[in-house]
Amino acid sequence: MTKRPLTSNYGQRSNPVVWTVAIVCTIIAIAVIISGIAVFSVYMIYRPKMPYLVVAAAHLNNLGYDNQFQTMDVDMSVTVLAENTNSKVDASFSDVALSVRFHRMDIARLQAWPFQVERNSSRMLDYPVRSTPIPLDSGAMNEVALASNRGVINFGIYGKARTRWRVGIFRSVKFWTHLSCRLQFFIDNGTATGRDCSSKTL
Repeated sequence: MTKRPLTSNYGQRSNPVVWTVAIVCTIIAIAVIISGIAVFSVYMIYRPKMPYLVVAAAHLNNLGYDNQFQTMDVDMSVTVLAENTNSKVDASFSDVALSVRFHRMDIARLQAWPFQVERNSSRMLDYPVRSTPIPLDSGAMNEVALASNRGVINFGIYGKARTRWRVGIFRSVKFWTHLSCRLQFFIDNGTATGRDCSSKTL
């Protein structure tokens, strides 16, 4: 058997591409670590609270239904506040998608373009809700009939939005804030009760 000659890589030059890739990866890793430390430091200094949505006002302007309670039309006004309670941190809201529901049926969608809310302030979102006559299933018909007798009817506002806080050049990741609100209206004057409702961030 012929023995292979011993060889050595000593003195051979490394590939410049390998060194370049290694240097770039090292720089990226250092930049990520520094950025993480900076964001964490900002968070520890300011301890920002997450922005949220709250139903500030609601009024049932008109509720119409036929004698058999087979259809219903709604005229309602809803005011939602985008709240930023931070004294040193700005906030942004995007992907606002809310809906007004009756008996598991969406009767209106409430949306908004992305917007900013400065520190320690809020932005008001006014929504007029006007529907055409809505066909009702048997369960919804019974609920409208019962509401007509009691003089009180229930609606819900549900949905979510993305929020983010910002300090200078530092921004947080986006969080979802979810709104689940049950509103009760007196049919005779349209006054709403049970409006202590704000969103929760997950």
